[in-house]
Amino acid sequence: MTGFVTYETEGDVALLGLNRPEKRNAISDAFVEEIADQVERARKDAKAAVLYGHGNHFCAGLDLAEHVRKTPIEGVHGSRRWHEVFGRIEFGPIPWFCALHGATVGGGLELASSTHVRVADETTFFALPEGQRGIFVGGGGSVRAARLMGVARMTDMMLTGRAVTAEEGERWNLVQYVVPKGEAKAKALEFAKAAATNAELSNYAVINALPRIDAMARDDGLFVESFISSFTATSPEAEERLNAFLEKRAAKVAAPGGGR
Repeated sequence: MTGFVTYETEGDVALLGLNRPEKRNAISDAFVEEIADQVERARKDAKAAVLYGHGNHFCAGLDLAEHVRKTPIEGVHGSRRWHEVFGRIEFGPIPWFCALHGATVGGGLELASSTHVRVADETTFFALPEGQRGIFVGGGGSVRAARLMGVARMTDMMLTGRAVTAEEGERWNLVQYVVPKGEAKAKALEFAKAAATNAELSNYAVINALPRIDAMARDDGLFVESFISSFTATSPEAEERLNAFLEKRAAKVAAPGGGR
């Protein structure tokens, strides 16, 4: 272990911290491998996970000093490894919540896009400077980030090099929540703890079925939905939770702000 990723648990939630603050948490090959190791650990230990960054930034992206020395085929292998590792976050057994602050740039945005819920504090900014560096996204951004904000917005970011604020990122669907400075990790942990109490099979269906259904034709998606819905509803845990609600042993959904 190089110490690139810290790991701790709080109840049923694993917390993984990107820990290369002197390089704004820029991701090298060794860094990717440690992310892979700790993601696998979280998948076994926890029911939900939070990803955050140590220091002043979440992640400034690819370690360009290492990348510039690679041959084309080495670059392909490196890119495919990012895809594999980030895919273990996106399509795994547990939901991932991301706490963002400072730079969430290039590969940092690609990593954040592989998580399921993203919380940004007001210091967060997003950018995709690959065009200005003479390269192209390689960590899944052309699929994950583009599907979040749309191809037109991503094209704009890559061609112009513009930086996007946390508030713009929320409007663009890059993040779901914007909170005051320093509060993203606590809010992400709050959400992760709530998700960890959900039925395991329901969480698995949400994070694995929804994105696949979204990529299907309309009728195919509706057909698959029927099977997922039926399968989850017949699990023993679902039966217990449904009965608890019917017997008024479970709370009803309340209006935002605590209204009835």
